Amino acid sequence: MKSIGGYLDFQLNKGTEYYPDLIKLNTGRNALEYILRIKRYKLVHLPYFTCQAILEPIEKLKLQYQFYTIDEQLDPVLDFAVRDQECFIYTNYFGLKQQTVETLGPKFNNLIIDNSQAFFSVPIEGADTFYSCRKFFGVPDGAYLQTKNPARLKMDKDISYGRCSHLLKSIDLGIEDGYADFQDNSAALSKNPIRKMSSLTQRLMGSIDYKFCKFRRNSNFFYLHEHLQEYNDYVFDDAAINGPMIYPLVIKNAELRARLLENKIYVATYWPNVLEWTTKKMYEHYLTTNLVALPIDHRYNHADMKRIINLIKNYL
Repeated sequence: MKSIGGYLDFQLNKGTEYYPDLIKLNTGRNALEYILRIKRYKLVHLPYFTCQAILEPIEKLKLQYQFYTIDEQLDPVLDFAVRDQECFIYTNYFGLKQQTVETLGPKFNNLIIDNSQAFFSVPIEGADTFYSCRKFFGVPDGAYLQTKNPARLKMDKDISYGRCSHLLKSIDLGIEDGYADFQDNSAALSKNPIRKMSSLTQRLMGSIDYKFCKFRRNSNFFYLHEHLQEYNDYVFDDAAINGPMIYPLVIKNAELRARLLENKIYVATYWPNVLEWTTKKMYEHYLTTNLVALPIDHRYNHADMKRIINLIKNYL
């Protein structure tokens, strides 16, 4: 029976989620596990350049896996075969590789697209595809999944309120004071069972102004690119920019990331585990070492981007 009265809760806008018709889950890694379970794959082909967390469901299910390499355009080097009981995972890096995703689609029946870094890239027909909500928005967890397999797993609904302390602290105290909680809450998602997206996360995802968020990401991205492309070793086609995750500045300067951090410009490293998986001769090793992932999300405007640009140019 629905409660009436009592204290007031958060007043969130009742809008529409960006992917209302996809399967709603609690984490991106569990979305991958969902696919692997219902498809019953025995071997997974995955890129060297990927997050350590992607191995969690693979190892949990005791599946075999093989790494493949990418070239300097972040495209897969297809020197291997994908057999019937095998799958091929490709990452839509930073939300910039949708064209590659669309090219791969007709080539592989067992294709899985990791859109954790490409929330605004709509899934292509026929390819199993998963998204991570917290990579793009201020939510504690959440993931979306498209799968062409009609089988469905029975799941309980997740509960997320205990993983929100970093979000609340960032408002009251600032992003720095919430960082330790962010790390703790992220760790709590590890080895979490597959569950449906929590009611809290779904309400939060239904209250977001997606049009504004995508516009701001695009605008900030192009502003940075206009001023930094001459320094960028990563050359890409900017014609299909669609709400990317970050601006990937690839620059051989060992001190730049530290200099940005000193000035409260927080840039993530994608991904430290890659240095353990690869040798110094491999492009993935070079990319992990020299990629400076500049923030471009909806919290910032051109004035913030100008600050980043001035700092980089003054340092170089």
